[in-house]
Amino acid sequence: MNIICTTLNAKYIHTNLAIRYLKAYAQPEFDIKLVEYTIKDPAINIVTDLYRRKPDIIGFSCYIWNIEESLKVIKMLKKIAPDITIVVGGPEVSYDVREWMETIPELDFIVIGEGEETFKQLLIEFYGNKNFHHVHGLAFREDGEIIINPQRNKIRLADMPSPFRFPEDIPHLPKRITYIETSRGCPFSCQFCLSSIEVGVRYFDREKIKEDIRYLMKHGARTIKFVDRTFNISRSYAMDMFQFLIDEHVPGTVFQFEITADIMRPEVIEFLNKEAPPGLFRFEIGVQSTNDEVNRLVMRKQNFEKLTRTVMMVKEGGKIAQHLDLIAGLPEEDYTSFRKTFNDVFALRPEELQLGFLKMLRGTGLRLRAKDYGYVFMDHAPYEVLQNNALSFDDIIRLKQVEDVLEKYWNAHRMDETIEYLVTNVFPTPFDFFQEFGTYWDERGWAKIGHQLEDLFRRLHEFLQTKQLDELPIIEALMKYDYLRNQKHKPRKPWWEEKTDKSLRSSLYRELLEYPERLGGEFASLQLNEKELFKHTVMEITELDIGHYMKTKEVLRIPTVMIAYFDPVSLQTKIFSAPLSSFSTVTVKK
Repeated sequence: MNIICTTLNAKYIHTNLAIRYLKAYAQPEFDIKLVEYTIKDPAINIVTDLYRRKPDIIGFSCYIWNIEESLKVIKMLKKIAPDITIVVGGPEVSYDVREWMETIPELDFIVIGEGEETFKQLLIEFYGNKNFHHVHGLAFREDGEIIINPQRNKIRLADMPSPFRFPEDIPHLPKRITYIETSRGCPFSCQFCLSSIEVGVRYFDREKIKEDIRYLMKHGARTIKFVDRTFNISRSYAMDMFQFLIDEHVPGTVFQFEITADIMRPEVIEFLNKEAPPGLFRFEIGVQSTNDEVNRLVMRKQNFEKLTRTVMMVKEGGKIAQHLDLIAGLPEEDYTSFRKTFNDVFALRPEELQLGFLKMLRGTGLRLRAKDYGYVFMDHAPYEVLQNNALSFDDIIRLKQVEDVLEKYWNAHRMDETIEYLVTNVFPTPFDFFQEFGTYWDERGWAKIGHQLEDLFRRLHEFLQTKQLDELPIIEALMKYDYLRNQKHKPRKPWWEEKTDKSLRSSLYRELLEYPERLGGEFASLQLNEKELFKHTVMEITELDIGHYMKTKEVLRIPTVMIAYFDPVSLQTKIFSAPLSSFSTVTVKK
């Protein structure tokens, strides 16, 4: 027998936990081979690879991000090898099961819901009596009729085997994200989320999970992401796991969690701020909306005041990066309301802010009540909303423009000081900056072409020039500062046009060789000779006292010498500055 479980991941760095559980649960009776692809791989390449493996059965793990490409592969496979049995499972095909079976005749079986036990029993029957009526949680065809068996009871998670002990996975652990779950289910009832359908939370055996984590770290796993819907629903459980990870982590390993911020107790955050090494943990927090009525309509309980307290306490601790999520398109959240939601959350200055768009997932309460709110959404996955009673398609287009530049300019952290100055001092609100710039970006056609780092600076500068801002010289200085400090090597050609007089620049360099203390003791301690100074530094004259601004955030508009030193050994960049008036060269120039 030759059984394959496969999936198409969104990216190469992702791994699929579900097929590993299927393999582990099916042992020792069945030896399942795991094969993973990505949605970017040409379908014909995937089909060729699977065909050459000569399988009897192929199981596909299906989600909204891969269902369309998976079906292309399945249909092609069935054309060239109709005897291969196709089994699909996963959240995308566990709802509207009859519709899937009717519209996709190439599907032989659908495993509904939690699949480990169902898939194993399917294999037993397939290689035995073929009485599939006994397999709960299974849809199949018999004499042209579609049969959908009742779903089975939930698996006892404490008895589940480890999905991580396969030798073939070991070489990939350092290069890919490892997903792990310590629980299934969610205590909340958010109507846009599939997790709300399963009532209650069930836990895996805690000691087995710890052994798995030890094993993964021992074999080089660097990023371990917990897929629990609410990792911190049990305070005692979360505290125990946090303590374990702090005590036994391998340096260089990062753990990511989805947490519900408004139920996290202050003492837990104080513990993490005190005990956790910097960079060990990363939190993902779903905010979605700060409009209480919108949250009520989707049965989402959220105390934004407590959420804010948690986010700010974590931020002040400086140990844990935070990724916050918003969803545009929720019921009755119009453009103006979403603008407020965005500004409410941006005020927390999360390291990452993701602006997502509502997806009308199969099986969710919101999809069942779509007509109540006038939803129009994509027919095919990912079923993204196109408009509703409160949000027009024009509004959606505008919010897409915000999303585009938000990702490039805030989440990428290419110019933090510049963006902070713009959203605080120049534009009415952060949302207005991202909206105006996003609209300009779209109208210029930049969304359709690629970009290098320098392009991002030039395009922002071009947009700001159209605003005819009095503060433009200040912004230009901050943009140059951001650009230089994020380089590891001296750039060959910066994004801006050089305006500094060459003779003045030469005079300043000569003076620094003789009096390096002009830029402070730290610069003098570098003891740069003439060759090193010219080879590893960039000089700019700005209209903003950069050093003073970085210390106080107070704007002093005075001509300033700014020098970036690119350390060739550490590949670290340091910025030094001093008012131009502190150089005797100025007097000579006059």
